[in-house]
Amino acid sequence: MNRRQFLASSSAGLALSATSLADRKPARVGLIGCGWYGKCDLFRLIQVAPVEVVSLCDVDKRMLADAAEQVAGRQKSKKKPRTYGDYRDMLKEKDLDIVLVATPDHWHALPTIAAIEAGAHVYVQKPISVDVLEGKAMLDAARKHNKVVQVGTQRRSTPHLIEARDRVIREGKLGKIGQVDICCYYHMRANENWPVVKVPDFLDWEMWCGPAPMRPYDTPRNKQYGNEHLPHRRWWRAFMEYGNGIMGDMCIHMLDMVRWMLDLGWPKRISSTGGILVQKNGKSNIADTQSALFDFGDLQVTWQHRTYGSPPDPDYPWAAFFYGEKGTLKASVHKYEFFPLYAKQPTLSGLPLFEEDKYPEDKTEVDLERHVASAIRGHMRDFLLAIDKGSKPVADIEQGHISTACCLLANLSMQLGRSLAFDPATHRIPGDDEANKLLRRPYRKGWMHPAG
Repeated sequence: MNRRQFLASSSAGLALSATSLADRKPARVGLIGCGWYGKCDLFRLIQVAPVEVVSLCDVDKRMLADAAEQVAGRQKSKKKPRTYGDYRDMLKEKDLDIVLVATPDHWHALPTIAAIEAGAHVYVQKPISVDVLEGKAMLDAARKHNKVVQVGTQRRSTPHLIEARDRVIREGKLGKIGQVDICCYYHMRANENWPVVKVPDFLDWEMWCGPAPMRPYDTPRNKQYGNEHLPHRRWWRAFMEYGNGIMGDMCIHMLDMVRWMLDLGWPKRISSTGGILVQKNGKSNIADTQSALFDFGDLQVTWQHRTYGSPPDPDYPWAAFFYGEKGTLKASVHKYEFFPLYAKQPTLSGLPLFEEDKYPEDKTEVDLERHVASAIRGHMRDFLLAIDKGSKPVADIEQGHISTACCLLANLSMQLGRSLAFDPATHRIPGDDEANKLLRRPYRKGWMHPAG
């Protein structure tokens, strides 16, 4: 099958999916977290199926009001959704078919579980949790209540990466694969000491922090939002209190992609080293340098991130490199290339699918990663079809839990200074009481961890 035939076949499948989804009864949708990716996800959902967005929730009143206006302009009914500052009030209505959770990482577990218990299917952003046992509780809730939960690891629905999997790996062009290197060399770590400022009156900072520690409200001025100090908008990624560093932010995408392409489960052992080795002057407490090894037995997956210097391969600063006995596959969100052994030029390659003729609003949407839009649409279609069929979606909560937990365990390995052998059957690390205590983060007073 050549590239044109493959894309034609894929397009036919998408057309059948689109026909099926177009006939659905409009689902009632709620969104928790109305920032950057919350709107990216929601607007792709509106594009692929008849839905009615009836509820929005955010602790930032200004962001919430803006999202309500945008949704009214995008959805067919032109109705403005109800708005809430507390997701618990939104879910009390128990009138939602689907809930999207696009909060910062420390707020993924509790709203997801609450939405499931309120009767909704859930689309939750990655990483699914900030500790391993949160993720297990989310998986348990989904299975107990028989709800579909799709995780926002949309590399599994990225057209050119599906093509790479099918045409390179599944056709055996790499031969036996012994090693995969995954990496991120983006300069995405905040390195300055910004002042503590007054919390703006439109933000509920107490609720924003929720179960996580309450840090001082300090940040650079955000030029995108009127040059104001707004740490709750993306700045939080610089702190382990609210996320899991670049390991939890970027490694999870590449590791999950590798696991999906090669049909891998849990690794046998995880080890990691690194820390803040170069950029020591700022308040940010996430590692600027980190290596990790995910040992799958006869396959080794290595991770490397560095937030300074240049990437070894400038064309692939955030990517996966599959090394086989017959050649090499390079894969990223921007392209893939297959190089047979010793070849200097690729014999197969692919680029992102842009559908801006069909979805012209992609061209002007603020903050949209346009090369990723088709992947999010595909991920939403898969989510909806899984709901209709009562099946597991491509990025089922169990797969999201495995990929998330692997990254969390890598961070724990770096913290403890030793490798970890996690037992997925017991969700314990045999013979390591110190490590087991770290599988669940302490919650701030007033909040109960879903693992008890």
